[in-house]
Amino acid sequence: MDRVTAFAPATVSNVACGFDVLGFALDTPGDEVTARLTTGGVRIDDVVNDGGRLPREASKNTAGVAARALLARVGDTRGVALTIRKGLPLSSGLGGSAASAVGAVVAVDALIGSRLPLDVLLACAFEGERLGAGSAHADNIAPCLYGGFVLVRSPQPVDIVRLPVPADLAAVVVHPNLEIETAKARALLGAEVPLADAIRQWANLGAFVDALHRGDFDLLSRSLVDSIAEPRRAPLLPGLAAIKRAATDAGALGCSLSGSGPSLFALCRGLDTARRVADAMTAEVRRHIPGEPQTYVSAIAPRGARVVTSSSCDS
Repeated sequence: MDRVTAFAPATVSNVACGFDVLGFALDTPGDEVTARLTTGGVRIDDVVNDGGRLPREASKNTAGVAARALLARVGDTRGVALTIRKGLPLSSGLGGSAASAVGAVVAVDALIGSRLPLDVLLACAFEGERLGAGSAHADNIAPCLYGGFVLVRSPQPVDIVRLPVPADLAAVVVHPNLEIETAKARALLGAEVPLADAIRQWANLGAFVDALHRGDFDLLSRSLVDSIAEPRRAPLLPGLAAIKRAATDAGALGCSLSGSGPSLFALCRGLDTARRVADAMTAEVRRHIPGEPQTYVSAIAPRGARVVTSSSCDS
């Protein structure tokens, strides 16, 4: 192959009770990264749909850093040029930096034929995500690469637990016309957590994982509570309580911030319920936040990032 394009899906991280350790992948939207062979290291040919805001210098771009890490890992001295097509809004809480990094390693892995295992691809993408998110956590890159629900037991060394997805579980994501920088949102959390909050979070995370395994939607609903991040980040999102209430009144199992926000997610039983919840959440977001939100209804993606097109010089 001399040119490969990979798709990397949006992800929801934290998932209320799983701050920095729990995440899942959506079917859509996502980023696309095209890699082609060239000479002289890694470079960025173009970034599309970012309004000119993302770095074109490979060493400052999440995809470029991840691609460079992969080539160094396998000792490949050929050059790679990347084109990144952003399908995810910037600073949205949907794993945009992770998607670009994961898309790059999947595309480059296929391009050079290295066929690295997922844990190695994750470690390479992790280097790009560290640059993009400003800290070392894998609850976006892991579901983006693996698909489905994942639990990050340890980011380094990599230890990813893949969790079952109950049949009929669907997600709604609403992205308001706002941006929240991850670094600023994390700064609101401080360095200490009250013991009572930590205990509630541990209990809900354990119950949530059990609910996924047993397909217990009632327990899953009771467990979708964030005792740590959401209460501290709530002031960043006008109308958060009303939006969450609209989601549950429409039938959602639960609703919370996606990552650091401003996107919100809801989990639902069935796509029909998810569509009703999406309408209710979108309407409530419009009441509180100026501008038109972007709304997505999706199954939990069973697959993560993948090659979507490839070509060779003699094809």
